[in-house]
Amino acid sequence: MPFVQSIESAHAERIGTDGVTTAAFDDALARSAEALDWLRARHADGALPLLRLPAARDDLPPIRDAARRLSAGASDVVILGTGGSSLGGQTLAQLAGHGVAGLGLLRDGPRLHFMDNLDGDTYGALLAKLPLATTRFVAISKSGGTAETLMQTIAALSAVKAAGLEARTPELFLGLSEPAKPGKRNGLRALLDAHRIAMLDHDTGVGGRFSVLTNVGLLPAAVLGLDIAAVRSGAATALAPVLERCPPSEVPAAVGAALSVALATTQRKSIAVMLAYADKLERFTRWYVQLWAESLGKNGKGTTPVAALGPVDQHSQLQLFIAGPRDKLITVVTTSSAGRGPRMAADLAELCGEGNFAGKTMGDLAAAEGRATAETLAKNGCPVRTIHIDKLDEASLGELLMHFMLETIIAARLLGVDPFDQPAVEEGKVLAKRYLAGHS
Repeated sequence: MPFVQSIESAHAERIGTDGVTTAAFDDALARSAEALDWLRARHADGALPLLRLPAARDDLPPIRDAARRLSAGASDVVILGTGGSSLGGQTLAQLAGHGVAGLGLLRDGPRLHFMDNLDGDTYGALLAKLPLATTRFVAISKSGGTAETLMQTIAALSAVKAAGLEARTPELFLGLSEPAKPGKRNGLRALLDAHRIAMLDHDTGVGGRFSVLTNVGLLPAAVLGLDIAAVRSGAATALAPVLERCPPSEVPAAVGAALSVALATTQRKSIAVMLAYADKLERFTRWYVQLWAESLGKNGKGTTPVAALGPVDQHSQLQLFIAGPRDKLITVVTTSSAGRGPRMAADLAELCGEGNFAGKTMGDLAAAEGRATAETLAKNGCPVRTIHIDKLDEASLGELLMHFMLETIIAARLLGVDPFDQPAVEEGKVLAKRYLAGHS
């Protein structure tokens, strides 16, 4: 069953003056028709390869083969890459328990490590403690020139050499980058080619933050045994109403984009909170932050995304959401958690003074808190969108990921910005390399 989205509690008629007016929402939704036409045209002419991925299956066998080679005899697999080269893989990997607090360290191997930040102490300690003979490294950079990934890869190559494993380097490493282009240097390819390390091709038409449905995101998922074809099938569910020429009101991504843009432009809701009630969606909230921020934050436009996890962030951020500045649209994502998890013994519930806990599960409380949070926000006049996922699995997560990629692209069209570039980020990269070289 596809996820269910509701924007009822974001309308002024329901929550008061901080909600979106019918006129403002209807105007934005009507304007989204142009974005939907544009998406259909790009699907037809192939100019936006992202839109062809949900139906693609011919590239999945090589991904599964690479995953089997990486997993064979491996205790650890280290993914080197930052931003879009990492967050999509992390988001999918959480379905298999990776990176879930209290659970990640107990799941079956191989252990997965996403080294997406550059911290010399952390990375040095990792290389010192890893069993390098049974560790595999995957270096991911679309351009091949990402400074962080290049440094991490150089350090890993040096560590393997120092451990006397240099002859096994081609077996222990894998690269993922754009195909070589005449006249354009690709540092990662040059580095790995010199060590006879196999390379997978990064799709040249899919940017890093949109790459979760490519081998960038699906390879780590396949290493953990997830059904990557189901991820693609779920993505197709989100894309279907666009390709079927449904009116904007029947395209969930268009509805979400219209709501966000209308609230931002008419009600000054400059912050977009993504509050997910499932540990296995924690990385999804971080993936969303990069996607939304880097795609829309241009020319003085865009809204600031904030990641939150329920119920834990009820105890850290909810006070601000309810009683702080009225500058937020809050999306509450819930799953069917009722009846799941440990069940409370009646005598112990009575002993701590919570008799209503008797016979209830942890999932029952989480479900109640997710519902209560959304209702409390709305009753206090805060615009709320709810998304409910009946079953959190590969298909539903694939649908959720594609939904927000589409929503982001549609919102960009409504705002008049290019969702696929990041000029401000590129300027910082150039300066960082200049300062590293010792130039003032």
